[in-house]
Amino acid sequence: MQPERPKRRHLNAGRKRALRTAELQQFARQYGRPVQKNTEPNDRNYDRDIERMIRRMEPEQLDRLLHDDDD
Repeated sequence: MQPERPKRRHLNAGRKRALRTAELQQFARQYGRPVQKNTEPNDRNYDRDIERMIRRMEPEQLDRLLHDDDD
């Protein structure tokens, strides 16, 4: 007898947008953090994949996500 697999759950559009918004807001907090005195200025840890996604995003879409507006 094989163990029962959990059902796959797919995110709907609203949850995907909420997840992307949360990732973007976390990235903005990490990216905009001020430099600490007497430490390495490049010590910020943020996701490079999200940075690439933001650079390819249209300005209107980025603004909508940053302000967490619905369509």
